[in-house]
Amino acid sequence: MPVIFQLLTAVLFTCLSLTAHGEKLRIVTEPWAPYVYEENGQMRGLDYEATVIVFERLGIEVQWQFLPWKRCLAMLDQGLADGALDIFHSHERDAALLYPSEPLSQVEFVMFYANERPHPFQTLDDLKGLTIGTSPGYLYSAGFSESTLFTREPAPSHEANFGKLARGRIDLVITDRRVGQHVLKELGLEHHVTQASPVISSQKQFLAVRRGAGMDLLVQRFGAELKRFKQEPAYAALSAKYAGNSAKTAPSPPLEQTVEQQESGAR
Repeated sequence: MPVIFQLLTAVLFTCLSLTAHGEKLRIVTEPWAPYVYEENGQMRGLDYEATVIVFERLGIEVQWQFLPWKRCLAMLDQGLADGALDIFHSHERDAALLYPSEPLSQVEFVMFYANERPHPFQTLDDLKGLTIGTSPGYLYSAGFSESTLFTREPAPSHEANFGKLARGRIDLVITDRRVGQHVLKELGLEHHVTQASPVISSQKQFLAVRRGAGMDLLVQRFGAELKRFKQEPAYAALSAKYAGNSAKTAPSPPLEQTVEQQESGAR
């Protein structure tokens, strides 16, 4: 039997199985604007909208749910969710989860500083003596997390971090490039805060699903369709829609090539 026929058959059986039981593919995620978030009661975001389009092309209905990230992972482990949106790949999860070959997006962790108190830098050594706002549960990279040169001060939200930065309570904020630009625009601080050029670390985000009958071929089909969609003008327009001011900045090579986050509270 030709491989492509096997692939299409498995995808069809998966869709029919869900339909026969009156079920939808259950996908969980945590708000992570502008990749996925809720606005005026509607789900939006670069990765969310791309995923919706791909699943529509595959003929698969999806049930979405926003939850704290720790709960998302627990639901996957307990079989209460079929997949998670915007999850980082880790080898520890390979036994339980399947990842498409094509990522949804690339996270780039960068620093932001207040224009009134500039702190441009080139290496982590230049941050000596400074206080940097972080998000609880995130391990941005070994070099950043383990350095004793500067202080890491967590805040309950990205908005809280940038508020502290604006008031001079911290010196810098570290977060994803797109996330930072989105929050600054929402808070009206885009003309008062500058993004530093160095990329601290980067990581790819995926839609991952639990291992099960037909799921391995389903993620292959999802990855192939996502790759095709990314080559279309519609995806370029979608990406530009959520690019923010970061689209005007040419990123520098990452200071560190990988980034991991704790499963206890992050991606």
